[in-house]
Amino acid sequence: MPAGGADDIEFIPRAQLRTARRLLQRRGRDESGRFLVEGVQAVREALLHGRVESLITTDPQRHADLLTVGNPAVVWQVDDEDAAQLSDTVTSQGVFAVADQVQATWDDVVDPKLVVICAQVRDPGNAGTVIRCADAFGADAVILTKGSVELHNPKTVRASVGSIFHLPVVTGVELADAVGWLKDRGLQVLAADGGGDNLDELAKLDQLNRPTAWIMGNEAWGLPELERSLADRVVGVPMWGQAESLNLSTAAAVCLYATASAQRGPAQSGPEYRI
Repeated sequence: MPAGGADDIEFIPRAQLRTARRLLQRRGRDESGRFLVEGVQAVREALLHGRVESLITTDPQRHADLLTVGNPAVVWQVDDEDAAQLSDTVTSQGVFAVADQVQATWDDVVDPKLVVICAQVRDPGNAGTVIRCADAFGADAVILTKGSVELHNPKTVRASVGSIFHLPVVTGVELADAVGWLKDRGLQVLAADGGGDNLDELAKLDQLNRPTAWIMGNEAWGLPELERSLADRVVGVPMWGQAESLNLSTAAAVCLYATASAQRGPAQSGPEYRI
């Protein structure tokens, strides 16, 4: 039904619920060209970017403000039991959107200065968090190489908290092709891995203020030697405590922050502080 007042919204028909539920599986997403967005902030961003086909909520009154964002064509209500079938979280916020998939190509990456490459990153939470960090620190693109998790995986979408709508995410490319494309455009390529050059020292030597792409490796095996050799240099994050290592998304956040800070320099206006 067309979106109207919160009091006029009908419960979702079973057929529509089944269609939405199929989007939890990759086959359903591939066949329909749509995906499921969960959570207030992620749904808001999907609405703002005009990608929503329908909005689904357990509480139209509670989420009434979303009904005025981006004019969703269809709004349905679900009970808590049906909402649980759409969510893979323990405590769902009770709001979902069926949205058109996000597609990006090299043509969408214009004059890049900061890019992060996820090389066979398979954990959806890590991938989504890296996308969120890239968005937060003003990166121009994220690249998910072949062998990485699917961009529209519900956990990836949820971990990005709407950032997949803010910057191009190029998927399904070979790492060597991505590195070559970026080097052709003047970017230095740094591989984040233990035992490399000290990140702090590079910052002190003004080696991070030029256009830069970071390669972040697989959670289990890091970066094999062949992949490390594609980079201009290997860089490690210094640690002064007793932790053995940083997880992938945390390391990406540190590297992206250091590079973005160096590229901006002291003369540019300060950031907006949000946590």
